[in-house]
Amino acid sequence: MPEVTTPETPPTPETPPAPHTSRTPPAPPTPETPPAPHTSRTPPAPRTPATSPTPPVRTPPAGYLRVFAVREFRAVFAAHLLSMLGVIVAELALSVLVYDLTGSPLMSALAWALGFLPYVVGGTLLAGVADRFPARRVLVGCDLVCAVCVLPMTASGAPLAVLLALRCCLAVVSPVFAGTRMATLADILGEGDLFVLGRSLLRITAQSALLAGFGLGGLLLTVASPRHALLVTVGTFLASAALLRLGTRRRPARARTGGALVTDSLRGARQILADRRVRALLLLFWVPPVFTVAPEALSAPYADDLGAGSTGLGLLMCALPVGAVAGELYAGSRLRPVTRERIALPLVCVTLLPYLGYALHPGLAVSLLLLVVSGAGAAYTLGLDQWIVRDVPEELRGRAMTLLTAGLMTFQGVGMALAGVAAELVGVTGAVAGAGALGTVCCVLVAREVRRTERRDGADHDVTGR
Repeated sequence: MPEVTTPETPPTPETPPAPHTSRTPPAPPTPETPPAPHTSRTPPAPRTPATSPTPPVRTPPAGYLRVFAVREFRAVFAAHLLSMLGVIVAELALSVLVYDLTGSPLMSALAWALGFLPYVVGGTLLAGVADRFPARRVLVGCDLVCAVCVLPMTASGAPLAVLLALRCCLAVVSPVFAGTRMATLADILGEGDLFVLGRSLLRITAQSALLAGFGLGGLLLTVASPRHALLVTVGTFLASAALLRLGTRRRPARARTGGALVTDSLRGARQILADRRVRALLLLFWVPPVFTVAPEALSAPYADDLGAGSTGLGLLMCALPVGAVAGELYAGSRLRPVTRERIALPLVCVTLLPYLGYALHPGLAVSLLLLVVSGAGAAYTLGLDQWIVRDVPEELRGRAMTLLTAGLMTFQGVGMALAGVAAELVGVTGAVAGAGALGTVCCVLVAREVRRTERRDGADHDVTGR
């Protein structure tokens, strides 16, 4: 831009003053006037091409390594990995423990399902915690509460009702912790590309921890009783709390609100959902997983139909997470931020289409390929992350992220239940293909709403007074 002003100066009527001085000597100085044109020749070099390299927008992707260069993020990342492994070991050990106590597969499954249901309670009634208190205090407090909840489970005399109640407490705390951590990432990494890559890394870690955690948990249960395995979970929660306490800075609370916590949480949820743009983005986070979980929920009966045994079941369970990790890694490391945002909506509209292949009753190899391809479509979330952090007001960010997490887990639980009901009616392959068809229609409708609110940005944000 400075170069555009430079050309304007050269047509200086100040070149005439040079001839004025040259009036004292005879005409020879006139040859010296060419130097003045010379100077004016330099401006023609205001290389208009230099204006064309305006694509500083085309900055290369930040890359995951730059995220790890932030010391606070390294602490958050390590704490996340530890608590994820702890949660997986706890779920596995508790499921086995309940089965040992009751001999009932139903009660064992209930202990697992209780990990989903109370999310909606914590995500709506306690969401205000994420903004009312300093983030570090909330994160450390949540880890300590989880450790305290798991510790009584290790006691040999703990009755079944107590085990299930404590499992519910863990699930209530989880969305508050996850929402606060998401909001804190924006404080640590800023609201730009580093935030998106940081979120992506935590998701990749969660998927990888699922793959590794069940294997490690199963291995642990071969050498230790379920109650002793739960002690490992207590240790991971305490280690996570220590990392967050020592590895992150103290920051003030985002919002100074008074009144009852539940009232404040519900008021915040109303404000968030009243904003048409934010509401559309939340739906785009929530709706696809309702249908995405269908093949995972039906992996056991499908592996049985194929005669694939436990090896086939393990592969079917791993295929979606492997695809998701590959898709996110590629998008995060190879695509520019603007490209990730541009492909988010088209990608979310096609990510469930591979499920239609289940209508042809494919074998194990083709099923795995369909699931990996569909999982790779999860890269659309990188674009969504950028929009959600940009469009939610800072003072509501903790509550919005907590609500997002609670909705995500609740919708996944609902999706699993619906997949089971559908499989009873039309069979496993029909249920998965139906999830692909219906899910694609729903994703297209929500994506259209997101596109509309993008165009009418200003009008929509007036709802919350922004």
